[in-house]
Amino acid sequence: MPVAASRRFFRPVPAAVLASLLAACAVPRGAPPVVAVPDSLKPPAGAVRLRTLDASGSQVYECRAKAGDPRATEWVFVAPDAELFDADGLRVGRHFAGPTWEAADGSRVVGVVKASLPAPQAGAVPWLLLATHSTGGRGAFAAVTSIQRVATTGGVAPPAATCAPSNVGRQARVPYKAQYVQYVGGR
Repeated sequence: MPVAASRRFFRPVPAAVLASLLAACAVPRGAPPVVAVPDSLKPPAGAVRLRTLDASGSQVYECRAKAGDPRATEWVFVAPDAELFDADGLRVGRHFAGPTWEAADGSRVVGVVKASLPAPQAGAVPWLLLATHSTGGRGAFAAVTSIQRVATTGGVAPPAATCAPSNVGRQARVPYKAQYVQYVGGR
């Protein structure tokens, strides 16, 4: 193509226009989207939402012999292993066995499942409501009394066929994401 013709089709974009286009495409993190939560997963009356954290990590499973039939095997859930992020995308803690949520300041809570519902998205771990109690010092998570796990993607156990007797003891880390909504009060 001659130089004159190429200029006709490829004009430089002014810097101000380019900046405007890039700004329009930027997606601010801000608050996570509000998720419609079924009544069975609502926290106790009087509980107040403190924060919503995004989690990204793995659900850890181990291939084990089935109880009562050592020739049969199954994937057994071991623990979550995830990083927790605030609305600005900053890492503020982690989620691990217990189940435990630990803030960067060392405060932490351990939860007990009170209700569970299948996730609306296929292949995602269930949505949960957990009652919690503090097991760490003062800090960001110390006053949390309930946690909802919602907006889950991934994390379900690997296919049963991949847990053969020759694989007993092998662990599998299945990627997942979730939102953990923390509440205070309402006991």
